Amino acid sequence: MNIAIIGYGRMGHEIESTALGRGHAIKLIVDKDNPADLNERSTRDIDVAIEFTTPDTAFENVVRCLRMKIPVVSGTTGWLEDYAKAAEICRENRTSFIHSSNFSIGVNILFRLNRELARYMSGLGQYKPFIEETHHTRKLDAPSGTAIVLARGIADSHGGFNGWCPDDSNETGKVGVKAIREGMVPGIHVVRWDSDIDVISLRHEAKNRKGLALGAVVAAEFIHKRTGVFTMEQVLGF
Repeated sequence: MNIAIIGYGRMGHEIESTALGRGHAIKLIVDKDNPADLNERSTRDIDVAIEFTTPDTAFENVVRCLRMKIPVVSGTTGWLEDYAKAAEICRENRTSFIHSSNFSIGVNILFRLNRELARYMSGLGQYKPFIEETHHTRKLDAPSGTAIVLARGIADSHGGFNGWCPDDSNETGKVGVKAIREGMVPGIHVVRWDSDIDVISLRHEAKNRKGLALGAVVAAEFIHKRTGVFTMEQVLGF
């Protein structure tokens, strides 16, 4: 594939390395210094765009690609109030789009296990869920998109919850989420179910960004000859 990388920070560099290692070509790199290069002339030979930018710029980047009928893989979090609009623009232009709060294959396994555990817990009222996530200090959104997906997964699978709240607000019917920002931590997510007698936990700890990059490139390989809006569950065959 001929790939456009949109956002050339640490994730963009990791995606470049991973894509080249899997036999793909990087034909365009767009960053904050050259946003105008995301145009029809520069993208003429692009098969798919992989976008990791900022919450303020992601929607515009995604939509610009979709309107040029370029399949898009987006891993930026913090902008999903506009996700439905992006999905509709994708369908209108008969191209393909996938967004994930976390493209790591391990984290997507965690998502699946999280929903299954919440389903089992739905009949056990003595257990209460809590989510804690830790990331590096440069991460712009808090809590992480991954933590929010985990909380929504619990709410979707357990009748006792209908959303999430910050850990210190203790809202009834909400899953408490705590966000920690320290050092250079790539990402740790823990789902904990507490009772008076024991604790059951699910934990994923990223060692580096390679898992995110690999998942994003695998997603690009999946969507670039397809039409529609996809999920990582479809990519991974869950």
